[in-house]
Amino acid sequence: MNADELRSTLTLTSDGLIPAIVQQHDSGEVLMMAWMTPDTLAETLALGETVFWSRSRKERWHKGATSGNTQKVISVDADCDADTLLIRVDQGPDGVACHTGARTCFGSRIATS
Repeated sequence: MNADELRSTLTLTSDGLIPAIVQQHDSGEVLMMAWMTPDTLAETLALGETVFWSRSRKERWHKGATSGNTQKVISVDADCDADTLLIRVDQGPDGVACHTGARTCFGSRIATS
C-alpha cells in the first residue's frame, strides 16, 4: 500500500499519526511503542524494517540505522478501529529496542495484582 491508500484506510490522530506497538514475533514480547505516519508506514512496508516518526525531532526515524538494532518486519496488523498498529518484528536475540540499551522499553512496573 502507498501512503495515500494508508491515509484513507487508517484512523489517524489530529497530528496525522498512528501509534504502533512493536512485538517480537516468536515470543510475543512487547518491545516498544512508537508513532508512525502513513509515509513512514509505507516506507516500513517497502523496506522491510521499521521506520517511525519522531515527535520530539519532527522527523522520520529508521529504527537501528545508527545503532545497528534494526527491526525486521514480519507482519503489520491494524486493530478493529484501524487506529493502532501491531507490528511483529524480529529484533534478533541480542537486539535492543529501547534507547536506554534495554531489550524492551517496558520494564518499569507500576503495579501488580
